[in-house]
Order: sequence, then structure tokens, then C-alpha cells
Amino acid sequence: MAFPLDPDTVSHGIALSVAPVFLLTAVAGMIGAVANRLARIIDRARLLEERIENHTRPQDNAKAYKELSVLRNRGLLANTSIALLTLCAFCIGITIIVLFLGETVDFTGLRLSIVAFLAGIVCFLLALACFLAETLIAARLLNFAKPQSTRN
Repeated sequence: MAFPLDPDTVSHGIALSVAPVFLLTAVAGMIGAVANRLARIIDRARLLEERIENHTRPQDNAKAYKELSVLRNRGLLANTSIALLTLCAFCIGITIIVLFLGETVDFTGLRLSIVAFLAGIVCFLLALACFLAETLIAARLLNFAKPQSTRN
């Protein structure tokens, strides 16, 4: 079954469906940033696990186990953020498809584009909240103690 497609209708459909693509660019950037943070969390956890295996002093291990616990929470937040960003991208992709189909062929499911777009925005906001929580936890781990001055 062939649909008669008017070139003006197709170009308007493309123009309409391209607007959400800019959100996909932001989502891709966020996924890259969060994935980079997750990689650093994993690297730090591996380093601490190696230190635990090589240390015999209980106070050193206790400190490392505490930091590992914090890293586990940060990793969970980063993973959740990536999952929400991926779901956001999926919802925005559905929005683009539905908007294009609604503009070019006789497609009556335009309400789906509203639901998909809003779901994508909610996922994006939740992912940002997870990212914020992860960065706040990371900032609490920072130790800005002044270095000991040496006497000459």
C-alpha cells in the first residue's frame, strides 16, 4: 500500500521532527560525561580493592572499606543516571518517529508523541538529579587538608 507523499508535507514533517533531535544531542553529551565518571569510580574501586589485599593494618582496611561503600553508592547513581538517559533518548526517538508519521501519513497516534516527549523530559530530569547526587557525594570525599609544612 503506497501513500501519496507531498514533498512540502514531508519537508514540514522533517522540520517538525528535527526539533527534539537537539535534546538527543544533550542526552548523548550527558551519557558521555556520566560514563566517564563511572569509569573513574570503577578505577578507584579497583585500586582500593588492590590496597585492601596488600595491607595488613586493620585501620587502613577500614578506611578503604568505607570509601568502597561510598564508591558503590556513587556507581549505583551513575548507572541509574545512564539508564534514565538511555530511556530518555528512546522516548525522544519515539517522539520523533510519531511526529514525522503524524505529519506525513494519516497517523492518528499523535497523543503518543506528547506522552513520549514528556516521559523523555521526566527521565532527563531524574537523570540530572542522580548526576547531582553523585557529584555531591563525590565532593564530600574530597580532602582539602593543608599539606604539612617542612622546616628548613
